[in-house]
Amino acid sequence: MTVHSKQQVKLTDSFWCRYQSLVREKVIPYQWQALNDQIEGAAPSHAIKNFRIAAGEEEGEFHGFVFQDSDVAKWIEAVAYSLETERDLELERTCDEVIDLIGRAQQPDGYLNTYYTVKEPGKRWTNLRDNHELYVGGHFIEAAVAYYEATGKKKLLDIMCQFVDYVDTIFGDGEDQIRGYDGHQEIELALIKLYRVTEEIRYLKLAQFFINIRGEQPHFFNLEAEKRGDKPHRWFHDSYSYSQSHLPVREQEVASGHAVRAVYMYTAMADLANELDDESLKKTCQTLWNNVTQKQMYLTAGIGSAEFGEAFSFDYDLPNDLSYTETCASIGLVFWAQKMLALEANGVYGDVIERAIYNGTISGIQLDGTKFFYVNPLEVWPKQANHRHDYKHVKAERQPWFGCACCPPNIARLITSIGSYVYSVRNHIGFVHLYIASATAFTLGDTRVEVAQTSNFPWSGDIQFTVNPERSVEGTLAFRIPGWARSFSLKVNGEEAHTQVSKGYAYVTRTWNQGDEIHLEIPMEIERMVAHPNVKANAGKIALQRGPVVYCLEQVDNGENLACIEINGDSLIEERFEEELLNGVMVLSGKAKRTEVTSDVGQALYMRTEDVNTSETTFTAIPYYAWANRGEGEMTVWVRSGK
Repeated sequence: MTVHSKQQVKLTDSFWCRYQSLVREKVIPYQWQALNDQIEGAAPSHAIKNFRIAAGEEEGEFHGFVFQDSDVAKWIEAVAYSLETERDLELERTCDEVIDLIGRAQQPDGYLNTYYTVKEPGKRWTNLRDNHELYVGGHFIEAAVAYYEATGKKKLLDIMCQFVDYVDTIFGDGEDQIRGYDGHQEIELALIKLYRVTEEIRYLKLAQFFINIRGEQPHFFNLEAEKRGDKPHRWFHDSYSYSQSHLPVREQEVASGHAVRAVYMYTAMADLANELDDESLKKTCQTLWNNVTQKQMYLTAGIGSAEFGEAFSFDYDLPNDLSYTETCASIGLVFWAQKMLALEANGVYGDVIERAIYNGTISGIQLDGTKFFYVNPLEVWPKQANHRHDYKHVKAERQPWFGCACCPPNIARLITSIGSYVYSVRNHIGFVHLYIASATAFTLGDTRVEVAQTSNFPWSGDIQFTVNPERSVEGTLAFRIPGWARSFSLKVNGEEAHTQVSKGYAYVTRTWNQGDEIHLEIPMEIERMVAHPNVKANAGKIALQRGPVVYCLEQVDNGENLACIEINGDSLIEERFEEELLNGVMVLSGKAKRTEVTSDVGQALYMRTEDVNTSETTFTAIPYYAWANRGEGEMTVWVRSGK
């Protein structure tokens, strides 16, 4: 096992600093209003009021989903990461007041969950399959750890330690304990975080317990249902695969079921494998990783193609217009990829983090920070989305809030914590995983080495580093060479560096001196991407990608009926940066063809091939993450390809 301390990172990146400022100045206050039901026209949350009722400070009934509390937890976590980047005393004071309220709502034995405190007192732990008690607790644990690390304040951490100490008496192998687990994984990964800040081994063992017993026979959910007088309920394809409890975790080889639950569990599994040197768990994680990323992941790093169960479906089933691709699922994929990187320094994991953060995650938030996507399709026809029941989950415009509001606070906490994904230290090697302008410090041997990165990523692959060790030191820095890169150049102080490339990283070992300058150049070429032939939805189509950014066509630029546009495989595609468009984006454009019907066939629905011709036109493509910021209209990532 390799222990990883938290890497302190100061972002200076124009792309991500804008997003972080947006979250700090608009999203966090907006979401605070949403949690307090102060946004006209938005779905009510009631989340803060639930806590006041649970604390005995207001009269009323519980409102919302059984996991409504978790929205508050994720808001606190986003606040914590934001305070790390820029201190805000008023925001911190507001958060402290919320934490005080949470403490007052906590029960004397440590239990914390407003649904059961207010709505079903006396029925704790009777329906773990459906009611998310441990899931909610997990999010508060994550919030507590983040807030403690950001501010040094322990109140929420103490609240959650009391909660977990109580949980540890309820669950386990003891005669009077519950040998079970939550239907929605989350506490498993959170317990490992809590273990790392408290060094309390019981928390790590509890996480291990929940992972190891999942999927055992006789099945816990069957036993639980019988105990409360219900029939077993396996609605998702008559299987417990919905909650990844259909098999013991080490026997699972194909990702199935609810995508967010899956990647949260895989995150915990990878972290446990690293912490406990568990080779069987590591092998399972690698098998599942290969299945997800090679057979069930969209070009945008969206996962979970099916609306039914918000779930994975089967290999290569990746419809563009019906895709679910929940924002939370892409975020969870980022969590998992980071833990896989801790297991093994392999660039494929960093590639997925990069693909997700520049495409399938930030597509979930409007550029002004006030509206959100729950579902992130790769093709939208507004008439279809607005009129057909089977497309009811697809929206042509982002929404102000959701009754099930897991995605908005999740994207806020990802954006505010983005610096934690850029660097790491492993076996005394300093790794650069992402090209985001920032500053950090590595410890190589016993020497502190400050590293500053400047770049204009994701628009340019020209990246500069300045290295400043406390004293001259021999050591190794490793730079991820993205999978999309056809070539790269790496120079130190103007001279080509001797590099050893292994598993997607270029390693540079030398004596580092103050003021050393590294220049990494990764040419960004416009690529015409094609899908595996088994992906039937993309047969005969291409998608455009430049560097890590996936592009799409929108009706506002290209007119309606985007399905009639065809891009030739060898036509010249030009790029230009438009500072005033969509907060500044690289735009792609070129010649295309459009299918048209000859005038003499009138309104015929079907016709001969000679009644259809093509005309020359042009196309404009923008980054996928920025679509739906200029009004309602069609959008597509995959476009017909011609010769």
